[in-house]
Amino acid sequence: MLSRPRLKHLIVLSLMTVLGACATRPPEGAPPGEVFDPYENTNRGIHKFNLGVDRFLFRPASKGYVKIVPDPMVTSFNHFAENLTMPGQALDYLLQGNVKQSGNALLRFVVNTTVGGLGLSDPADELNLPPVDTDFGETLHVWGVGEGAYVELPFYGPSTQRDAIGVVVNLFSNPINFTPVRPVDNIGVYAEVVRRMGDRGRFSDTVDSILYESADSYAQAQTIFIQNRRFELARDDEDAYLGLYDDPYADIGTDPVRDPYLDPYEDPYAE
Repeated sequence: MLSRPRLKHLIVLSLMTVLGACATRPPEGAPPGEVFDPYENTNRGIHKFNLGVDRFLFRPASKGYVKIVPDPMVTSFNHFAENLTMPGQALDYLLQGNVKQSGNALLRFVVNTTVGGLGLSDPADELNLPPVDTDFGETLHVWGVGEGAYVELPFYGPSTQRDAIGVVVNLFSNPINFTPVRPVDNIGVYAEVVRRMGDRGRFSDTVDSILYESADSYAQAQTIFIQNRRFELARDDEDAYLGLYDDPYADIGTDPVRDPYLDPYEDPYAE
């Protein structure tokens, strides 16, 4: 088994490698906004694998989960999983130089953990505490790291090189998310899987239409992910996005942090 120092060294080395890859830019003359997908063949192979996992494992498990578990309990589990991300989000906001939102994340964590029964409810929202929603992928965006190439991750799904780094860093940066020494303590990982099962079950029709009814599910999933992600980053960039009511797409829906029933798989630019 790898020792902790060696494991951390391996992780850092991997991140440096991927960060170097992120520096690679699309060819000159490429249309602005076009998805950079130089690994399409590999990505499609992983997409096919993910489809198999979804069809035979995750889809039936998720449908069974939302059918058996009462809807209020599904919502409570989602709140619990979201609450576990607050310390990590506080750190990300701090790294982004956003001290105010970092404090808001910690305050939400304290309130929901204590008054909200370990995060099973969301009294912080009822108290109108500002919503928070960030990750290390956004931190890299704030630091000026480019989007990089589009990649599809096994089990995880659509991503970019920059966001793939964010997934790994957030996994290890939150002390209550993951520990390689005592797998039983990986409560954050288990909670996130349950949360994703809830979303997959609740929005089954939408996901099924993307994965199993599209002429090209790979291209469809890629387009929706990239548009959603770019929209999120533009929304959170104060220079590019001054507020919800200043945004031309403001009528597309509500804030996903405040509305747990907002479909996370919806195209933000769809009419």
